[in-house]
Amino acid sequence: MSVLVVTGTSTDVGKTVVTAAIAAVALGRGSTVAVCKPAQTGIAPGAPGDLAEVARLAGATTLTELVRYPDPLAPDTAARRAGMPMLTAEDVVDRVRELEFGHDLVLVEGAGGVLVRLGFGGFTVLDLARELSAPVLVVAAAGLGTLNHSELTVRAVAEAGLDCLGLVLGSWPSQPDLAEQCNLEDLPRVTGVPVLGAVPAGAGGYDRGAFTAAASTWVDLPESVTTRSIGR
Repeated sequence: MSVLVVTGTSTDVGKTVVTAAIAAVALGRGSTVAVCKPAQTGIAPGAPGDLAEVARLAGATTLTELVRYPDPLAPDTAARRAGMPMLTAEDVVDRVRELEFGHDLVLVEGAGGVLVRLGFGGFTVLDLARELSAPVLVVAAAGLGTLNHSELTVRAVAEAGLDCLGLVLGSWPSQPDLAEQCNLEDLPRVTGVPVLGAVPAGAGGYDRGAFTAAASTWVDLPESVTTRSIGR
């Protein structure tokens, strides 16, 4: 595999920290890693965004952000409000293909959920994954409501003709309640895909050494994810 699209069941479910954990696992296996954030919203120009967090937590990676908009909105809405050019699917695909040539793994972190419009023509994370012929990893919440959100998301991925690698819980509490404990067991049953791991709540506050040392215990990535595809 050389490209993996990381999306979520919604916003604020832990996509960036999970992306950093995947990058840390891959780097720990000796793979070269690039992370692409096609659209960053709600961050001022020059301020550290999601990619800065990935770099702080995971260490050396190639980082690419294509567009940034000031308002914390869906990227196409944020672009319109700011009077700024919209991102195009071609821009993202071209950049990811360039990154593939020099890296074993390219992680593409989406914005919000799978059907959030990223730019011109209303293209979504699913459209982007389809153009890239890339599998999708879904980051989900741990608590009440996640069964519905996760099943809807995985169904949307399947209906788009894409492979869902599995789910990762983006913020697992130190003392899970009844719903969280049951969800861990029920998620594979209702979605039909495995739970590949759970990142502990607060992991985004770890220093790099602690984060990279623990990442492989949080996310059980198949070896194929961090191995460059033959022919790339």
